[in-house]
Amino acid sequence: MERANIQLKIDDHGKGAFVVEKNNERLAEMVIRISDHRLTVYHTEVREELRGQGIADQLLATMVEYARKHQLKVIPLCQYVLAKFKHSPAKYEDVWEKDWHQKKDAEA
Repeated sequence: MERANIQLKIDDHGKGAFVVEKNNERLAEMVIRISDHRLTVYHTEVREELRGQGIADQLLATMVEYARKHQLKVIPLCQYVLAKFKHSPAKYEDVWEKDWHQKKDAEA
């Protein structure tokens, strides 16, 4: 499988996405926000023509690599990322902020 050209596009407020683009057209994205030493993942989407090529897994690997490099904790609000984290918790233990949901529930 060929590795996609994934870029991080982020604004001055920490909002952005890991993206795969071709000819200025976004073909895949993992929407994120970075704030307070946390990287929150909101949504992952891969366009139909790229599905089945492992692009979402590559976006996930790139995001986790970035989080590790910058010592960020990941809050997986995206169902895809949360499912991957739950499936292999030991693989993501160092970056997964598992108790975030419990903290938010306790505050409510």
